[in-house]
Amino acid sequence: MSYSEDEFIQLSALQHFIFCKRQCALIHIEQLWLENRLTAEGRIMHEHVHGEHAECLANVRIVRGMLLHSFELGLSGKADVVEFHKTEGSNKGIPFPVEYKRGKPKADDSDKVQLCAQALCLEEMMRVQITGGAVFYGRTRRRLDVAFDEDLRRKTKETAKQLHGFIEARKTPLPDYTPKCKSCSFIDECLPKAIGKRMPVMKYLLKKIAKP
Repeated sequence: MSYSEDEFIQLSALQHFIFCKRQCALIHIEQLWLENRLTAEGRIMHEHVHGEHAECLANVRIVRGMLLHSFELGLSGKADVVEFHKTEGSNKGIPFPVEYKRGKPKADDSDKVQLCAQALCLEEMMRVQITGGAVFYGRTRRRLDVAFDEDLRRKTKETAKQLHGFIEARKTPLPDYTPKCKSCSFIDECLPKAIGKRMPVMKYLLKKIAKP
């Protein structure tokens, strides 16, 4: 299956979809965006990375803010950094995508799937084979190397397909309150404790007002 440019979805939606489907719907279906300290720090980090110029180190050319797309996945977006590692027989070098995240490695595969999708875009655009990339986490100040094996590639392609169906359905799911909700910038809009328990919003607000 091949998508048209009009059907492209942002690459970042893959991470949102795996992390929290309700968050994904609020951003990519209802077109909402709310910021807190954590998202602001992440935005500033990305702006700083994208704002740097391309540079060349020993056997590595670094390109920042590279535009990506895939007609097979129906995705488009921007890579934080793509390192082109020079090898014999390759004038341009082999791409090595690097995604920057503010926090620390997650328990799920959301960051790895987003990174793998970037690699699949690069493979389609440049007709190359990419074996790995990395996620740099601001809290740990370390890179997490990611191998693009068959399992991760399969999960990325399946997630992209599910994401398209999810967006096309245009239905925002009810929230499911978990500890990760505490750091989400949408917590006041989402009301996971109230709506997730199917408590009427008016009852929830009255309960909040009644508190000393």
